Amino acid sequence: MENKTLESKTRIQYQDCDPFNHLNNSKYIDYIMAARTEQLLDHYGFNVSDYAYKQGIGWVTAQTQISYFQPASWMEVVTIQSRLIHFSESSLLVEGLMWDEYKTKLKSAMWVKLVHFNIQTQKSHKHSEALLELFNKMHSPLQSHVAFDERMKSLRMLNLTT
Repeated sequence: MENKTLESKTRIQYQDCDPFNHLNNSKYIDYIMAARTEQLLDHYGFNVSDYAYKQGIGWVTAQTQISYFQPASWMEVVTIQSRLIHFSESSLLVEGLMWDEYKTKLKSAMWVKLVHFNIQTQKSHKHSEALLELFNKMHSPLQSHVAFDERMKSLRMLNLTT
């Protein structure tokens, strides 16, 4: 079975840091979402931008939940993992994890709910059969159905043991 958790590395940039040289809180979201976009292109050949421009349909963020475990610092290389943990006829739930370079310390964990959205009608839009097939290929649900806070608690415990 193919690993459906996608992974890539990036370096924390100076302009994204606070005066303590720690990554600004909002930038964690930017780094994780940028990594997910690249990972989809690299692993599935899915270009989110092309899809939006050609179809007039894309995804908008409906909800973002994030927990911070340890700071990411200027010039540090981090590993970002992402996976599709749930999908429906018109929404996606993606989990993003930011680790240190060697995945020994978790920096942050995020869930983002994305709603499929028609730009012309300004309304949510059902996923096509082709998209649902793609999501079935990349779907990587959690072991059990848990809420965000429960998931963060289990990740915090994992982080304490590594």
